[in-house]
Amino acid sequence: MFVFLQLRFVAVSLFICGALLREAGSFYLPGLAPVSFCEATPGDREPGAECQDKIELFVNRLDSVESVLPYEYTAFDFCTDDKLKRPSENLGQVLFGERIEQSPYKFSFKKKEECKHVCTKNYDTNKAEDKTSVDFLKKGMLLNYQHHWIVDNMPVTWCYDVEDNQKFCNPGFPIGCYVTDTGRAKDACVSDFNDKDTFYIFNHVDITIFYHNVENENSGSRLVAAKMEPKSYKQSNPETPDCTGPPMSLSNKGTGPITIPYTYSVHFKEEPTIRWASRWDYILESMPHTNIQWFSIMNSLVIVLFLSGMVAMIMLRTLHKDIARYNQMDSVEDAQEEFGWKLVHGDVFRPPRKGMLLSVFLGSGTQIFIMTFVTLFFACLGFLSPANRGALMTCAVVLWVLLGTPAGYVAARFYKSFGGEKWKTNVLLTAFLCPGVVFADFFLMNLILWGEGSSAAMPFGTLVAILALWFCISKPVTLTTSHQMYYMFGFLFLVFIILVITCSEATILLCYFHLCAEDYHWQWRSFLTSGFTAAYFLVYAVHYFFSKLQITGLASTILYFGYTMIMALIFFLFTGTIGFFACFWFVTKIYSVVKVD
Repeated sequence: MFVFLQLRFVAVSLFICGALLREAGSFYLPGLAPVSFCEATPGDREPGAECQDKIELFVNRLDSVESVLPYEYTAFDFCTDDKLKRPSENLGQVLFGERIEQSPYKFSFKKKEECKHVCTKNYDTNKAEDKTSVDFLKKGMLLNYQHHWIVDNMPVTWCYDVEDNQKFCNPGFPIGCYVTDTGRAKDACVSDFNDKDTFYIFNHVDITIFYHNVENENSGSRLVAAKMEPKSYKQSNPETPDCTGPPMSLSNKGTGPITIPYTYSVHFKEEPTIRWASRWDYILESMPHTNIQWFSIMNSLVIVLFLSGMVAMIMLRTLHKDIARYNQMDSVEDAQEEFGWKLVHGDVFRPPRKGMLLSVFLGSGTQIFIMTFVTLFFACLGFLSPANRGALMTCAVVLWVLLGTPAGYVAARFYKSFGGEKWKTNVLLTAFLCPGVVFADFFLMNLILWGEGSSAAMPFGTLVAILALWFCISKPVTLTTSHQMYYMFGFLFLVFIILVITCSEATILLCYFHLCAEDYHWQWRSFLTSGFTAAYFLVYAVHYFFSKLQITGLASTILYFGYTMIMALIFFLFTGTIGFFACFWFVTKIYSVVKVD
């Protein structure tokens, strides 16, 4: 049985590694392989596989900063493709709630379209079904739900001016906007939208697709940007629109028939200065977070340098003097006058209370630590860039599943060093306790999402697949060791290193102070010292909810705090494990160089 489990683990590992290598071979950083487009000329042959003229626009789920409940595109009764076909989605996309679908917006390369009709939606609010659809559409506009469109695996952005003459490119645009009964325009409502207690729906989009002609090739161009501007028009003749006239308004208290025509215009523009490999840069550079990130990192580095100085002072001066003084005690009288941290040398490695639980926490923390490190490492290399949708979560889940082996080993190793004998219980708790708590919380959140009809609700088949990964791969590899671990990923990886150093040094510092006070209960204290960072994380999440977010509704609030508790638990295990191992190394190091009578 043991050999079978090992062989299955190796086979699964090779399969996943092979898949990653195949993907790495077919894509080059930072995302997917380029697609060439060319103009279809009447009488010429149709474009082949190397060059195509049809451009498809895909739609994704809609979300809002005022609600954590994303919804599928079809939930708002927008125009849909008659031959609806979903592109395949990976595990990460499903977990993130992405629901990509084909849209009825079809383009031909370099073919200009003006006010092209897509579809017309007719409602009669005197009918219950139609009233429900209109009310849901109004709710989406009230909560500022955003479209997310995709062209050539690239977000269609809405660029507009913000403070200090800066341009912000948002990878989404709102359904519409609302003017309150007091005349205050909310969100994207402009000066032309001035009727009180009225909704304005953006039923027209002006799309501009930028392309770059490929050099040193016979033919073909590559798309480097897709920008749009949402507009609202109330068409006099919905079937033959002209995209002129007043905006499309929906009175909040109006009743009767409602006709909403959807149209679009598309233009193509050559952009010789943007290369395909850098086509995401204009979106990322418009994000106003870079200076804040550098300020936070510099502030953290100052703290790290301060802690490093204190630890260096302890290690190189105070601790060195302690060791020299203890080793010079040759007489019995001197030995009887032992004081400080040497006095507890006989007790410092005593098994801690509740060693079973501590070893389980260490195993789970090791699993999370290695998963985080490897995921961020691949992300820094560009394999998990935003262009490769869902890859970040997929990589994290696969790694977490496979890293049951180091989790089981660390838990069993420390439990044995604590003098434990119930190794079967230890292995089962390592496999089920922390992951079980996370899964139970996640399942409850998923039930709420199901009840709200949100696109973030995991399909039943995916839920079964997650359970299969947990029980068929993660658990067996955990048991085998009983017998014998954003787009600005560079910033994130640097913060990860700073966090590891800070937790380690702070824990070592406090551990030394407690040992000097002749307190040898360092195991749980070292784990909780660093793990308490999760309490700060939780407090900040609560503060952020009330001071920054605009989330409304009981379901959204429960979901926010439910997922926050999952992250707090993971952060507790992650930082606590770092602190324990740092203190364990420190204690082992100092007592190994002291002569013990």
